[in-house]
Amino acid sequence: MGRASAPVAAAGRGPVRLCGLARQSGLARISGRPAILYAHIAREFALSLLVAFLFFFVVFFVNQLLLMAEDILAKRAPLWDVFLLLVYAMPSVVAMSFPFAALVGGLMAAGSLAASNEILVIQAAGVPARRVFMPFAVLALAVSLFSFVMNDFFLPLGTVEFGKLYRKLLVSSPALELEPWTARRYRGVTIVTGAVTGDAVEDVVLFDRGGEGSGRVIAAKRARLLSSGKDDGYLLLRLEEVWTQESSDSAPGRFEYSTCDSLDYRIETRERGEASASIGPREMSSKDLGRVIRDKAAAFDGRRGARAAEIAALRASLAEAYAAATEEGLNYENARGRLQPLLKTLRELESSPLEDRSLKIYELEYYKKFSIPFGALCFVTLAFPLGLRARRAGRSVGFGLGLLLAVLYWALLLAGQTFGTRLGWSPFWSMWLPNAFVLASGALLWIAGGLAR
Repeated sequence: MGRASAPVAAAGRGPVRLCGLARQSGLARISGRPAILYAHIAREFALSLLVAFLFFFVVFFVNQLLLMAEDILAKRAPLWDVFLLLVYAMPSVVAMSFPFAALVGGLMAAGSLAASNEILVIQAAGVPARRVFMPFAVLALAVSLFSFVMNDFFLPLGTVEFGKLYRKLLVSSPALELEPWTARRYRGVTIVTGAVTGDAVEDVVLFDRGGEGSGRVIAAKRARLLSSGKDDGYLLLRLEEVWTQESSDSAPGRFEYSTCDSLDYRIETRERGEASASIGPREMSSKDLGRVIRDKAAAFDGRRGARAAEIAALRASLAEAYAAATEEGLNYENARGRLQPLLKTLRELESSPLEDRSLKIYELEYYKKFSIPFGALCFVTLAFPLGLRARRAGRSVGFGLGLLLAVLYWALLLAGQTFGTRLGWSPFWSMWLPNAFVLASGALLWIAGGLAR
């Protein structure tokens, strides 16, 4: 142990609390048996990772529970079904908790090792920082793979089961979707409801647009929600004692009336997101997303090719019209009047870029499926050198700093998603730029701290 005392005293750190590993086997055994060192560091990181994961899991779980309480529990759905809905929603909670836990856990573990001077002892034994970092990197890789599996396999599976159970609840408890004495607008239709009694909604009035731009009012004594047996994002209503009035925009003074005993009415509810129980890009696996993106890209290329052909045809027509005007010797005003409509149409086509917002959204979600889980590797690259700088505070400052960085990372991710959707940024960089920022910051800290040697 004498060989270690000189550098420790020179450092001016005061009394050094050697780790249990060093007390038992000496510094020479630390450098000579890296498996023992790796196991000790891995235990430190695993403990901090577990604490951080439980924290984020509780936060995200409570958020999910509050959403359930607002939409389902408040409307007296069966508790067992609510519990199953929470179970089906767990993959998304776990998939989001682990990467951020890697950030906070890495900061806590590195801060604890630095505060107890264990890092100083290990480096005094001749072990470089990059070897100390190896257990962090291996565990972060395991966390990334586990989070990716949860997000790519269990999340779509849970979403399908969530949708099936939610549709079952809708049929048995229509108040989940149609609240009493309210007016709710879906795509192209507005529903006004009366009281909800049992599995039926009383005194329902629907306002929609019929064929050829006509307005329509449908009134029913009661309505019942039915299960369509499909996850197609539609709400199926069976209306009873129906009265219908239809008017036409072309003949505003004319009205048509009809009545019937029952009528099945389908309402598209995709715009309501979770309540529609339809599978969107977030709930698809990466394989399914890739297939959908290829199909959408092929369709978009077809539309782009058709647009290019249309522009080429307009240019050819414009050239022919110009040549004809020249041959006829038309004056400027007459030639301009003949060419102006074609020129205006051509400019409108060329100035309106062809975009597919749906394709952008799917591409963003595709890259997001990889960027968030594998962000854990980027997180520990930053957390390790940053945590070593918290020599006195240890785990507590690491936890607080980790929460601050997690919020900043999430803000960058939301900003990238917004810019990618609205401003046409590259979907790849929109989702991976936060990781690149974290990785670059970590690399600078490694270089500044002399840890890369």
